[in-house]
Amino acid sequence: MATEAFEDIVEDFDFLEDWEDRYRYVIEQGKAMDPLEDALKVPATKVDGCASQVWLHPKIEGGVFSFDGDSDALIVRGLIAVLRALYNGVPVAEVAAVDAHAELARLGLNEHLSAQRSNGVRAMIERIRQVCAAA
Repeated sequence: MATEAFEDIVEDFDFLEDWEDRYRYVIEQGKAMDPLEDALKVPATKVDGCASQVWLHPKIEGGVFSFDGDSDALIVRGLIAVLRALYNGVPVAEVAAVDAHAELARLGLNEHLSAQRSNGVRAMIERIRQVCAAA
């Protein structure tokens, strides 16, 4: 049930031979994102449970979910970009049905992230689900 943008990332990962290349790829995805405006980096958009500073700014327009985000850590910024590819454009009613952990496992991220980074990803996914459940 992944978006086309996420499927593109999965395909790119298939071409990358080793984890260091994949790690660089994730970082490049983060660098390619527009930075979140400083005015949006407020306590309400900050995600607790992440080792780094993380902000997610959700938007729901026409029943479709999307978000922008930012982090002070390059790899986390890249993980935000991956989550944006997974969730942006998904109807709000379908967000809860996205098995983010299974989708991210297709990339092998589960085995290659530290426990702190994995906890941070879980916190970001939980925030996304909470926003959509409240909508």
